[in-house]
Amino acid sequence: MRFVMVPGGWQGGWVFDPVAAELRRDGHHVEAVTLSGLEADGPVDADRPPNLDAHIAQVAEIIDRGGPGDREPVALCGHSYGGMVIAGVADRLGDRLDQLVFIDAYVPDDGDSCWSLTSDRFRELFLAGARADGRWVAVPEGLDPRARPHPLASFVQSIRLGGDPGRRPGKTFISGGAWPGSPFVSLTERLRSDSGWRVHEIPVGHNIARRDPHRLAAVLGALPPGSA
Repeated sequence: MRFVMVPGGWQGGWVFDPVAAELRRDGHHVEAVTLSGLEADGPVDADRPPNLDAHIAQVAEIIDRGGPGDREPVALCGHSYGGMVIAGVADRLGDRLDQLVFIDAYVPDDGDSCWSLTSDRFRELFLAGARADGRWVAVPEGLDPRARPHPLASFVQSIRLGGDPGRRPGKTFISGGAWPGSPFVSLTERLRSDSGWRVHEIPVGHNIARRDPHRLAAVLGALPPGSA
């Protein structure tokens, strides 16, 4: 299977390194994306932070471009904010994807935003982090030193989903459990009762890729080919 993996806020593709290593050992192809504005050397244009549309277009272009394993089934995975991005990509390129995997991530409907779906704890964090310039949300304490300020515009922009009734990928949600301030507890329970979703739980907190890469790789490696 070909995995394209989208990180959450402030993080780059490096957050998936241990997961990607396990999947590659099992013969899968993996591309872990660093979203625009989150590059190691800083954003190309700090005065023009990318928004959600820009991140969706970036990942859609990666799917379109192809790469190693391009003829294999494609699993598009997103962690946290990355759920917003992969939902937008699936709306454009659903017929190119076999699996859509939300890793303790936002699952939006048309008109939702990360801001509207998140918890008060994260809204306060976004506002406090953006006080310096109103454009970039500072890295919260405790994240990896490779983390970078995140563009506020991408957190607050509403997603536009067309609801194309064509072929859709299988959908999986991987919960990190009921960690303090989680916006995903009620979402997890709702999806458990939805026959259109597979739900797994790795109860180690939000940053599953960092805290239990082995179990995350095992769940991803066991995804069935083809849509549900």
